[in-house]
Amino acid sequence: MYNRLAAFYDAFTENVDYAARARYFDTLIERFGKGKGILLDLACGTGSLSFEMEQRGYDVIGVDNSEQMLDAALEKKLARGSDIMFLGQDMQALDLFGTITACICALDSLNHLPEYRQLLRTFQRVSLFTEPGGVFIFDVNTAYKHTKVLGNNAYIYENEACFLAWQNEVCEDKSVNIYLDFFTEENGVYVRESESFTEYYYSDAQLQEALHEAGFVLCAVYDDLSFEAPGAQSERKVFIAKKL
Repeated sequence: MYNRLAAFYDAFTENVDYAARARYFDTLIERFGKGKGILLDLACGTGSLSFEMEQRGYDVIGVDNSEQMLDAALEKKLARGSDIMFLGQDMQALDLFGTITACICALDSLNHLPEYRQLLRTFQRVSLFTEPGGVFIFDVNTAYKHTKVLGNNAYIYENEACFLAWQNEVCEDKSVNIYLDFFTEENGVYVRESESFTEYYYSDAQLQEALHEAGFVLCAVYDDLSFEAPGAQSERKVFIAKKL
């Protein structure tokens, strides 16, 4: 997943304010957790959020399952002179060298897990390496976003990197199949590459049950980048849980 997308990911996510998201997560960790320490950025992608958290005083470990996304992260690390440790691992088989004081998993990464048992296994692995009193902060897409925003819609994006055609398909279980076609110019000829994946929907009850089974207590649920309760048209929810 995200193997072909990796080359264009940063170009097509320029609208994501990683600095603002890092400030938000930093505030949540200070409010509910143990303060600055060792932080895991689970499903870190190309590392944009990892570097922002590092700048805020955290010792960051970045984990992702896409070799291509991690290649991009490592290029940034070299350019920045960063000390972040990037590891290539499946989140369901997370295996760290020691404990962490906080874990963040941002931008709907958990929505890529197709089954509840995989969600639970991921939560259990995070719990295993989280110190008592440490926090697990993650966000997920809402049913509203899947059915009303992504929907059965098509989008076209273009920048200097490539031309992107994006088609969505909503399923009965509120999951969304996403089909991407990338067109890049090489010597006057456009080359097409394709990638597809599915984002799955999890209810609040399922997420809370998995947290409980994994040894976390739920502290709060907020609308994205806010400290307000989610509303009927919220597109993303943020969950904050503490390790018992």
